[in-house]
Amino acid sequence: MHNIIIDTNVFVSSLIQKSYPFRIVYELLIEDKIQLCISEQLLHEYYDVLHRPKFSKYKDFLVQAETLLTTITLKSKKFIPKIKLDIIFDIKDNRLLELADACSADFLITGNTNDFTFSHYKETKIVTPKEYWDNWCTLS
Repeated sequence: MHNIIIDTNVFVSSLIQKSYPFRIVYELLIEDKIQLCISEQLLHEYYDVLHRPKFSKYKDFLVQAETLLTTITLKSKKFIPKIKLDIIFDIKDNRLLELADACSADFLITGNTNDFTFSHYKETKIVTPKEYWDNWCTLS
């Protein structure tokens, strides 16, 4: 089973459209085929972002977000990052790499290709949802 970090944008996408993020969340995370790794900071970010008023334009977004957040809380494994990094321009994104270090993540799945312009951080592969689905999810 892969240790996975999922960027917040992937969870948002999973609630808006039924594409690769949706498949990762509903066919892998919910079915316990991957181990989601989180930190307290990342969990707070999930809550903050998924409750933004701008998403209320999508039908049942908040109800689905609440269900997803409950699933994340129940199925994830919490880690406490022990290092502070300043690699990525967007300071909040450094938290994902700090978490990757703490949990020895196999993959960091993100749709943010503007800030994550590199394919690895130590042993963690940084991939888009499509890349993960097409290349690695069958190995989990």
